[in-house]
Amino acid sequence: MSSDGFTLTYLFTTFPKTTEMFLQREVAALRARGVRLRIHSLWGGGGAFRGIEVERFSKWRLLELLWLIPYESWRRPDVLRELLAGLYRRRPPSWINFWENMLGAGFACVYARSFRRNPTALVHAAWSGAPATAAWLLWRLNGQRYSAGAHAYDVFEHGGDWWLSEKLRPAVFVHTSTELARAALLARGLPPEKVVCIRSGLERLPALKPVRASRSPLHLLSLARLVEKKGLDRQLRVYAALKAANVDFVARIVGDGPLRQKLERLAGHLGVADRVTFAGQVPSHEVWEHLAWADVLLHTGVVAPSGDQDGLPNVIAEAMAAGVPVITSPTAGTTEAVTDGVTGVVLPVEHPDYWVAALRRLSKDDAFCDTLRLSARRWVEENFDVRANTDRLLVRLEAAAAP
Repeated sequence: MSSDGFTLTYLFTTFPKTTEMFLQREVAALRARGVRLRIHSLWGGGGAFRGIEVERFSKWRLLELLWLIPYESWRRPDVLRELLAGLYRRRPPSWINFWENMLGAGFACVYARSFRRNPTALVHAAWSGAPATAAWLLWRLNGQRYSAGAHAYDVFEHGGDWWLSEKLRPAVFVHTSTELARAALLARGLPPEKVVCIRSGLERLPALKPVRASRSPLHLLSLARLVEKKGLDRQLRVYAALKAANVDFVARIVGDGPLRQKLERLAGHLGVADRVTFAGQVPSHEVWEHLAWADVLLHTGVVAPSGDQDGLPNVIAEAMAAGVPVITSPTAGTTEAVTDGVTGVVLPVEHPDYWVAALRRLSKDDAFCDTLRLSARRWVEENFDVRANTDRLLVRLEAAAAP
């Protein structure tokens, strides 16, 4: 499928970003289909991505608000009244979310004249935080049509973004990547025909790795940011239970984040520091090297105290594509890909002994491993091809951009 070459303005919080490979694949696939892309990165990022200039928003330009706010308020006093009423009626769920929305509003005010002089067929906000705020305000100031992405962080962190419903209702359509997020948006009153679940995907599928003939020690892998919603403290307790059960294993936790020191101390306290390696963040191509090493991928996601939770982590689909069996908790959107006993194993994180039994079986039962691996690979081929999924997204984008 190819596009007729319409111009799409893409708004990101930070682009490109190593922890958001699914967005890079989406952009690359749209470019390959002939879409002309203008990319703005509101916070950091910038440079070039596969030959596309990424315009980084300079924070110094926010000084222009000293005269642009009075000017745009004079042009559209109704918008100013709407914003002030919204600020008065509700409190932001967190200071981070407050400043995300202020950043998006500042960007829209600074760029409003530019968008009037050089209009685009459609503005697409990759996230429902700062990018969607910018798109919504450009619509209010200029009548610029827009669509938006709404992913797990936007929908669940602290109960959802500050102005989530107000920003998404006027969008031409809303793109989510899990049925979990779609259901949450419908519960907020968004029309079902407006909210579409289109998964991300892989640009190419890796070769299916063979099962290691001897899986002792068992190679266990976690690919995750070291944050609360990943449940890595529970995962370390699974490792402690494995050690107590005399299951021979070594584990790698690949990723970084604010909880690293706390988790390293917990590993020492549980007596598994000699079995667990904290590998830190690695480039995307090295992820596949870790998957080639692994016998099993563990995902111990939970709902964080803030309400944040995963959608369907891309690393699960990547492991399924590579032929690495997955054991996951049932939290969030993981079970949209991992069906217990069919494409993987689903277990509650509150019961480390269940994980011990499953891992012991995976260390010895070749037939069970192969059943899971082949079924998982089929799921990825049918559901996680970035070309096919981008074609679905492109249909919605073209319809939204049509005069």
